[in-house]
Amino acid sequence: MIWRWLVGGVAALTLAAAAIYLFVPAPRVLSWLDAAVGGGRGVELVGDAVRFGRDRQTLDVWRPAATAMGKRPVIVFIYGGGWANGDRRSYAFAARAFARAGFVVVVPDYRKVPTVRFPAFVQDGAAAVRWVRDHVADYGGDPERVALAGHSAGAYNAVMLALDRRWLRAEGVDPAIVKAAVGLSGPYDFYPFDKPRSRAAMLGVTDPMATQPISFARAAAPPLLLVTSSRDTQVRPYNAYHLFERVKAAGGRAKLVEHDGLSHENVVMALSVPFRRLAPVLEESVSFIDAAMGRGEPIVK
Repeated sequence: MIWRWLVGGVAALTLAAAAIYLFVPAPRVLSWLDAAVGGGRGVELVGDAVRFGRDRQTLDVWRPAATAMGKRPVIVFIYGGGWANGDRRSYAFAARAFARAGFVVVVPDYRKVPTVRFPAFVQDGAAAVRWVRDHVADYGGDPERVALAGHSAGAYNAVMLALDRRWLRAEGVDPAIVKAAVGLSGPYDFYPFDKPRSRAAMLGVTDPMATQPISFARAAAPPLLLVTSSRDTQVRPYNAYHLFERVKAAGGRAKLVEHDGLSHENVVMALSVPFRRLAPVLEESVSFIDAAMGRGEPIVK
């Protein structure tokens, strides 16, 4: 009888693991694991599926549970997924990490390919920043101290918003609201479009170079932290290197970090508690944003 229970239990666990692998996005599983080992300790979800934008998009708001003396700085974190996949709740591990570091963190959803193409996902990011300007104070955030961050396609969205001023201006937002941007494993210089995801996302554009963040490097842009990794075969490190060089040549502020031996996914996984030993991505990001907001060591130009 005991043997039957054991066999039945193993079979059930195997089926459950297979179901998770097939039907649950990997970042969602990572968020579950992160929560199980204490990633949510000391933070709270204070805005759940809050609506923003003209297409009924939603966002989540996280913050430290401890009472603050004043308004906290804000990070808008934009997740990746090739502009075709992903959801805000699956990246709770990233939001919790930055919230534990003292930020109010806003994680917006955005419209996906193939329902939309460029520039819809960038416009949705701009709408999220407008929401932050108008409402984040209600959640304890400081609308005068806003940083953007993202991974992969989300890094593209974040850096594009920081560099190309037309998207925030179209939402009636002063681009100066953005004090820093952190791009984790993002594509910034990928024309001609040679991969299925970039071709699908940029389908129908009449000016391909207007889709490239590198085209908008400028001296007055917010400081950029560009993080890449040597084993990233999805978004090659040259994207970060090229943008870094272009920003510096324009007289702007940028910092480049390459982590040896990490893959594309490893970089964002390093924000979670279970994988934080992979690389100090969280510490690098927080220190950079703090410096840009005057809370730490100044950024060397």
